[in-house]
Order: sequence, then C-alpha cells, then structure tokens
Amino acid sequence: MTVWLVAACLIVCAVLAAAQTKNSCLDCHSNLPEPLGVSVETYSQNIHAQKGLTCAACHGGDATADDPEKAMSRSAGWKGKIEHKQVPELCASCHANAELMKKYNPGLRVDQFQQYKTSVHGQRWAKGDAKVAVCTDCHGVHELRPPSDPRSKVHPTNIATTCSRCHADAEYMKPYGIKTDQFAKYQESVHHEAMTVRGDLSAPTCTTCHGNHGATPPGVANVTNVCANCHVFQAQLFATSPHKAAFAAAGFPGCVTCHRNHGIKHPGDHMIGMGEKAVCKNCHVDGDAGAQQAVTMHDELATLAAAIAASDELLTHAERQGMEVSQAKQQETQARDALLKARVTVHTFSEKELKKDTDAGLAIAKQTHAAGEQAMVEWRYRRVGLGFSVAAIALVLVGLGLYIRNLEQK
Repeated sequence: MTVWLVAACLIVCAVLAAAQTKNSCLDCHSNLPEPLGVSVETYSQNIHAQKGLTCAACHGGDATADDPEKAMSRSAGWKGKIEHKQVPELCASCHANAELMKKYNPGLRVDQFQQYKTSVHGQRWAKGDAKVAVCTDCHGVHELRPPSDPRSKVHPTNIATTCSRCHADAEYMKPYGIKTDQFAKYQESVHHEAMTVRGDLSAPTCTTCHGNHGATPPGVANVTNVCANCHVFQAQLFATSPHKAAFAAAGFPGCVTCHRNHGIKHPGDHMIGMGEKAVCKNCHVDGDAGAQQAVTMHDELATLAAAIAASDELLTHAERQGMEVSQAKQQETQARDALLKARVTVHTFSEKELKKDTDAGLAIAKQTHAAGEQAMVEWRYRRVGLGFSVAAIALVLVGLGLYIRNLEQK
C-alpha cells in the first residue's frame, strides 16, 4: 500500500512539474531559424530557465497556452521583441527587487541597475545612446549563464573577450574617440598570462580595474589606489617616495607611468637605471641626481643577483659531486628572499632603504658561497685520499700476487 502511495505522489509531482515548466514559446521557436530560433539545449543552460522561469518572464504572454494567439495576446501581457534601450529597466524589474530576488538567491546584489546608471555606459544610455552596452550585451540573452560557468560571457576568463567585442572594434568605437588597442595589449600582459596560462581567476581583467555594472575609468589621480587593491606593499612604499609628489605635480598617473596600463609586462631589474630598457630615462637624463641614484640602485640589485647565482652554481656543482650542502642550499633561499624584498623596496626610490635589503642578502650569499667552497675543498681532499687509497690497495695486490707466484715456483 505504501509503495503505491509513494508512486502516486511521484506521478502527481511529475505532472505538476511538467505543468509549471510548460513553455509553448520554446516549442515553436526551437524550430525557427536565427535570429528567432532558440534551441532547447541552449535555453536549458539559461540560468533563468534553471530557476523555473519561462520566456514570458521577459517577453510577457502565456507560455502555457498552445494557441499562439492566446500565448501572444496583449491581455496576457505580451511585450514581443524587447528593444535594446528597454533592456536595463526590464532586467531591473526583477534584479532590483530585493523581495523577489530573495526567493531565488538571497545573496545576490540588487543594486546593479543603480550602479549601471552611474557608469559611463549608463550615463550614455540615459541620454539615448542606442549603441552603448546594456545588460544583454555582456551577459548574453537566451544563452545567459551564471558567472561561475566557464562558458559564461562574464566568467573571469571571458570578460576581456566580451569587452573587446565593442572596445576592439575601431569602426564601432569611432564616434566615441576611444582607443581600441586595449585588448591586444592586455593579451600580451602579465595579467593575461596569469589568467589564461596559470589559471589564476583572481588575476586582473577589465572589470577588476574599471568596475562591472558601475564601469568607469579610474582616472589619473586614482590609478595607484586601484593597483593597491592587489599590490599593497608596493603602493605603501610608493606613497613614501619622492615620485608620488613629483608625479602628482606633473599630472602623471602613479603605477602606470612606469608599468603601463593594459600592456603590463613582467617587471625586472632592467626597468631601473639608465639602460636601454630602463623606464627611468623617460624622465631623467644622464648625469642628473635621479639618474645617478637609479644607476646605483640597479647596480645594487645586479650585484646581489650575481652573488646568489654564483653561490647557487657552486653549491649545485658540489651537490652533484656527492657533497652534503642541503643546509647551505636552504640558507640560500634567505638571500633570494632578500633580493625579492629589495625589488619591492625599489618603489621607495631610496638608495639607502634598498641597500639595507641588498646588504642583508649579500651577507647570506657570501656565507653560502663559502660553504660551497669548503665543500669543494673537502671533495678534493677526499679525491686525493681516495687516490692514495687506490694506489696503496694496488701495491698490496701486486705484492700479494708476486708473493703467491713465488710460493708456486717453490
């Protein structure tokens, strides 16, 4: 009896579920060509469909009616095609309704539309710009997926490509007078490498620096604050440096003056000094005080890096000869840490502060190099001792052979 009761309940639930999810719109549009066609597979991946919503949630009408005239009747709230300019307010009718959104995801923010109205996109939308980005341009329409889905247009790995659909199109952006090389430069940057090669989803992409719904360029005066969200120590040190006031007086943005913005490359010791690839020479000339200090700082870094390399080479050679140098190898990491710290301290642009770190690293590098030399001395001593031992054993064997031969002759 119990089994039959459970089966009956399951059948009733299935019938109710089928009734709730009936979507006559999809029955027709899945057989139509683009742009009216929407496949069942595509729509099934839509986050709205997964939450139980049908086409009527956006387009109005009655998705449970099989008769097209009833399904698309004005009395059923049929809206038809949603115009581009209507999209933000349509999306906000649900996404800005806190009580409604609690039924689906209590943790989802409901201020996206308010943020959008403060953005460059939103301000142009309010003025009637028909080309400016609205919700569906970034999130998609029928193939709309949650940001956590790698196939979503707003998944971290896809955001730059989504933005580039407009911002890398020179003809499309021509009326706005905005450069269109940002995406190409970003693809060559260390940030893009971290995102796509190393799979670091926390690596910066367009929305990290410009914002998403409230997208607005950070502005010259605020660039350092934006970079400081990730590069905390560098920003703190830069704030104590003479360059902060100098850059502000000249109207230069902080970090990007040396590191660039979209095309940020791997930083290196070559950036400081007056060498061919140094950024210091963009402002300084040979002989001035800043140039001299930059050269000195570069030399300090180069000296420490060379000392660590020489120590490591010697210790590695000793290790290959079978010598125990693990303690010195471990100590060598402290010298590398000092070099890493010195490369961050560069942002103070103080030779005195930098020298504290490089001197500490050099002291350790000298100790590890000495340990390597001592290991090689011991190896040579063992090698000589082994040679004498082999020679002695050989003499004993020869003597023993002669003695045995003499016995045999007798």
